[in-house]
Amino acid sequence: MNVHSLSGPMPQVQAEPTVIDRPAQILDAAVACFAKRGFHQASMHDISAEAGISVGLIYRYFQNKEAVIAAMADRHKKQIQEILERARQAPNLRESLETLFTAHCGETEPQVTAAFVVDLFAEASRNPHVAELVRDVCEAAMDGVTDLIARSPESKASDLTAREMAELIFAVNDGMLLRGVLKIGQSPAESREHQLEVVRNLWRLMFKPEGERGYA
Repeated sequence: MNVHSLSGPMPQVQAEPTVIDRPAQILDAAVACFAKRGFHQASMHDISAEAGISVGLIYRYFQNKEAVIAAMADRHKKQIQEILERARQAPNLRESLETLFTAHCGETEPQVTAAFVVDLFAEASRNPHVAELVRDVCEAAMDGVTDLIARSPESKASDLTAREMAELIFAVNDGMLLRGVLKIGQSPAESREHQLEVVRNLWRLMFKPEGERGYA
């Protein structure tokens, strides 16, 4: 008999239970499903299988697929505001834009994201409610970048308005995102590095310091 046998078994330290953010888990699974199967082909059962939870649990949070898309839009708008706030702290416009871009292209599976966006825009062309949600998110991002550019001294010498410059930046970013669907076999790191190189060149052309500006 030892001292521990007199006092009973040693108490076990209980680990804190992990709190799972179910809505976020479902939304992440939905992105993967929509990218793989398309919005119409992906079912709530597909999303539940991707998330590893019951379909009944999904319906506790989301009534249907459009409700899932609406929640995605709300989440993305909040993320945009958080990223814009970080970008405003940068010392100059190029670093602000790099903060925005690296957050935008930092996904571990860029092809999945690209495929999802392609299908989402296709659905928006047919579904007015989805179109309104997508437009709202896009305008939030566009307005934020326009404001960043308008406040920066680097933009003052340009013949373009802040809005026009923001639209040009988004056009290039969106184009590269869509083209990413075709880059089979390219690693996420390679994809991000190529995209970053392209947009850095664009920013250098658009926002040259006053002394560096040339004439056409």
